[in-house]
Amino acid sequence: MKINRKRFQEHIETLAKIGKIGETGVCRLAHSKEDREAVDVVRLWMEEAGLDTHIDGFGNLVGRVEGKEKDKPILMLGSHIDSQPYGGRFDGTLGALGAIEVVHTMKEEGITPNRSIEVICFADEEGSRFNKGVFGVRGIIGQLEEGELERKDKNGVTRLEALREFGVEPDLSQSPVYKPGDIEAFLELHIEQGPVLESQNKPVGIVSAISGPIWLTVTLEGFAGHAGSVPMNLRQDAFLGASIITKEFNELILNEGTPNTVGTVGSVQTFPNSRNIIPEKVEFTIDLRDIDLDARTKLEKKLYEIIERTSKEHNLEYSISEDTRSDPRYCADWIKDIMKKEDEQLGYDSPTLMSGPFHDALFMSYISDYGMIFVRCEKGISHNPLEYAEMEDMLKGVELLYHTALKIAQS
Repeated sequence: MKINRKRFQEHIETLAKIGKIGETGVCRLAHSKEDREAVDVVRLWMEEAGLDTHIDGFGNLVGRVEGKEKDKPILMLGSHIDSQPYGGRFDGTLGALGAIEVVHTMKEEGITPNRSIEVICFADEEGSRFNKGVFGVRGIIGQLEEGELERKDKNGVTRLEALREFGVEPDLSQSPVYKPGDIEAFLELHIEQGPVLESQNKPVGIVSAISGPIWLTVTLEGFAGHAGSVPMNLRQDAFLGASIITKEFNELILNEGTPNTVGTVGSVQTFPNSRNIIPEKVEFTIDLRDIDLDARTKLEKKLYEIIERTSKEHNLEYSISEDTRSDPRYCADWIKDIMKKEDEQLGYDSPTLMSGPFHDALFMSYISDYGMIFVRCEKGISHNPLEYAEMEDMLKGVELLYHTALKIAQS
């Protein structure tokens, strides 16, 4: 194995201490002081690997090593280092630090790549702070939306204010930074965040595609009243409506979804949030994903019918806002072929599998061919302090990333 185990393990363990919660958890919210501390530490590791670094106007940390043929489209590697508020040590971090290790290993091997390589730590992949993620990657590809900088976190801090506190003066006029043809390939290494590899007793997997997510925020409005005096048949209970929609949405996915369909109601806010007042207003999020776009479209239509019917039956007003929409995106066959060949040379016998979670790679696919490598994680647990991956498995993933990157860099 060419990868330096001691250095990589030290990097993983050091980064896990920044924003540490409990014994194994991490909280590094986007653009926070913990996020900035992590960026500064990772930046030093990039420079030790021979990368010239900068932080762009979206908060992305970017490192570059020049290739022999500067006019060739670049190879880009990376992931993210921000986390969920109750997150684990490996989500994003594995791919970001693994990418740095790839370049560092090339340096130690005396290899100057034919094409330039950039390593990027994308800003705010998670989306938990401002309820709108993959900010950094959307910035560099030109997919930012109106009002992005005005979005507020739960404390009323806008993204603009947070970025300035982070140390960046946002410049959305930079977007897009890259256009189709600038990047030969984007590669991302990530923990699987699911149980497939563990069920097959395989340390590493080659990704075939990423499911397309739809994120919706649904608001129901009824009428507040005294919990003790308003008869049940006269109530306009917004929370009851939300509960019925949630139940029927779940049944819809189970009964009519494909094996790859998943649907989640993950965040619920009620007003006035008192035990003896009938809820007047409820806001809740819906996450719907599938690798089959036609199947997802049919389910989305039926979901809207459930919301409309339930609101009418319970005398509620409703509104639906769309926070994120992306089609399923498929990994490039030529990159998968390289991965499979290198995987065979390494003797891993890695399976091919799809990704339910979305990643920065999904958005990079709009301007570049992309490939992903997954690493087994215990019980498929992620977005949780119990998230865990064996060091040996992670090193195998980095090794496959290294050989794949080397093949593309020298092509």
